[in-house]
Amino acid sequence: MSLGPLAAVLVGWVLMALVMLALWEVQRRRGDASFVDAAWAAGLGLLALLYAGVLPGGGRRLLAIILAVLWSGRLALHLLKDRVIGKEEDGRYREMRRQWGARAQAEFFWYFQAQALAAALFSVPFVVAMANGRPFPGAWDAAGVAVWLTAVGGEWLADAQLARFRADPSNRGRTCRAGLWSWSRHPNYFFEWLHWWSYVLLAAGGPWWWLTLLGPASMLYLLFRVTGIPKNEARALETRGDDYRDYQRRTSVFIPLPPRGPRRDG
Repeated sequence: MSLGPLAAVLVGWVLMALVMLALWEVQRRRGDASFVDAAWAAGLGLLALLYAGVLPGGGRRLLAIILAVLWSGRLALHLLKDRVIGKEEDGRYREMRRQWGARAQAEFFWYFQAQALAAALFSVPFVVAMANGRPFPGAWDAAGVAVWLTAVGGEWLADAQLARFRADPSNRGRTCRAGLWSWSRHPNYFFEWLHWWSYVLLAAGGPWWWLTLLGPASMLYLLFRVTGIPKNEARALETRGDDYRDYQRRTSVFIPLPPRGPRRDG
C-alpha cells in the first residue's frame, strides 16, 4: 500500500490515538501515568516504521528510518529505566492527580490523546526527509548524520553522567555538576533539541523542507514553556535550595557553555 505524505501522517495520528487510548486504560487501572513519556518516544519509532511501509523512496528514506528508530529506541529504553521500572509514579503526574482531583481520569484521557497528536506532529520531519527526491547521498545527508551522532551521543553521555551521580548515596540532595552538567543545567534537553535538526538537514533542498523546522521549534517551546525546564527547575529549587540557586547562577540553562565565576558553598 502506498500513501501520500499527508495521508501517512493522518494514519499515523489515528494509530497513535488508538495506542494512547489503550495506554490510558492501563494508567487508569494502575494509577500510574509515568510510562506515557516512554510510550511517546517509542511511538515515534513506530510511526517511522509505518511510513517505511507506505511511502515511496530510496536511500534517504532508509537513512531517515534508521536514524528515527535508533533515536526512538534509545530514548524509550532510557525513560523506562529512569522513570518507570521499579519506580513510583513520577512527581509530575502525582501533582497532576492532586490538582485535578475527581476530574483526574477525564483529564488524563485528553492528556494521553495530546501525546498522540504531538507524536503525529513530530513525525512530520521524518516524512518530509523521506520524501526528499534530490540525489542521495549528498553533503546535506552527511551533515545530518553528523548532527544526529553528536546529538544522540551527547544525550546518552549526559544521561549516563547523571545516572552515575545519582547512584552514589553520598550525592543525595546535591546537584549534579559532573561532565556536561557543569556546562549546562539541562544538557540532555539541549542534545534532544539538537537531534531534531538532523531531519532538517536530510530534507534540505527538497519540497516542503521548511516543515521539518516543526521538530526543533516545537521541542524548544515544550522544553521552555510546557513540560521541561520550568517544572524541573521549580522542583530542584524545592529540594536542593541554595545549592541549586548557586548552580543556576554559574551554569547555562540550555546551551553548554563554560561555568561562570567561583562556586559558593555553605
